[in-house]
Amino acid sequence: MKECLKTIGCVATLLPISVYAQSSVTLYGLVDNGIAYTSNQTTLGSTSNGKHNFMMTPAVWDGSKFGLLGKEDLSGGTYAIFNLMSRFNSANGSAQYANAMFGQQAYVGLTNAALGTLTLGRQLTSYFQMLSPFSLITSYSAFYGAHPGDIDNLDTDYKTNNTVLYTTPEIHGLTASASYAFSGIPGGVNTGSSWSAGLQYKFGGFGVGAGFERFNNANSNSGAWNTASTALAAGEQGVSAVTNGYQGAAAQQRFAITGKYTFAPNLNVSFAYSNVQYIPGPYSEQRTLFKSKGVWNTFGAVVNYLPTPAWNFAAGYSFTRASAANGILHGAQYQQIAASVYYALSKTTGLYEMQAFQRASGQTLGTKASSIISATATIGDGFNGAPSAGRNQFAIGAGVIHRF
Repeated sequence: MKECLKTIGCVATLLPISVYAQSSVTLYGLVDNGIAYTSNQTTLGSTSNGKHNFMMTPAVWDGSKFGLLGKEDLSGGTYAIFNLMSRFNSANGSAQYANAMFGQQAYVGLTNAALGTLTLGRQLTSYFQMLSPFSLITSYSAFYGAHPGDIDNLDTDYKTNNTVLYTTPEIHGLTASASYAFSGIPGGVNTGSSWSAGLQYKFGGFGVGAGFERFNNANSNSGAWNTASTALAAGEQGVSAVTNGYQGAAAQQRFAITGKYTFAPNLNVSFAYSNVQYIPGPYSEQRTLFKSKGVWNTFGAVVNYLPTPAWNFAAGYSFTRASAANGILHGAQYQQIAASVYYALSKTTGLYEMQAFQRASGQTLGTKASSIISATATIGDGFNGAPSAGRNQFAIGAGVIHRF
């Protein structure tokens, strides 16, 4: 009897080890801190004169974060996967989102090389995932290099809650993806929901992606945004000096194409085109100047050169033009140039320096769409809450980044 109990105990002890041996959990992350100078900053929506600013700025090259990445072999080529990611301010230790430990991403799913990948939770949209491999924006600092205010969501600003996302396996260079974010609001299917879809194609040194996304997040009765499928706190995603006067839209939608060509292992070029539309609802049409669709078209290109394994140089230009509508005679325009250099001290640690200049012109809607004002500059997506008070803004920064 004792031998039997010993045998059962041994089997019981060994079984968990056998299961866990097929699983892996990886702790990963990075810390990025730098010093930066900005020629002109003010509070978004303020009418006061801006001032220059010399400051410590975290996450200039990449957002400081940590996360847990897990994978379990379920046999037959199928794996269970999960990703829990949190961003934080590495200058003061505060979390990116209040009351949301894993506000950057939090999803679980299944993946199979022949069947594709299905994930559920808070994650980046299919639109972004299909476009980002061919956009060099994030590779040379989206903080300065993103298109003004990240108007076209080619950086990582937009995540969606309650999301089901499916991506096909790559077949002859072609991959497709689609996602839907539930609102979870009783009696409402569209209000607070969002969806997106995208395609990408790779052939040799060339790759191209196309995507579309729509956020149905406004409550048309009050003009307030219902953020069930997007932001974690009350408020609208993507608010900047570019879109400040278009808040409370019934919907946002975006279409974009990105492409990348590798001329040599150390030289590549990327391009991007996007069309962004903010669609008014009953509230905005009745009580503000925002009565017709706001449209922004953006063209951008980036050149990336790596002369040695340690050095990385990049330079980019983007042009964003808004439509003339809602009483605006001369639609806003934003021209931006940015450049960066990165030096790898090791595989995990590097030094960087970057600078950007933006010039705005034309007109846009003011806060709450109550007036027409002159467009003001807002470099990349690092100054969404602190744009320039005037037409120009210049920023330069340098720092150190460590990955683990």
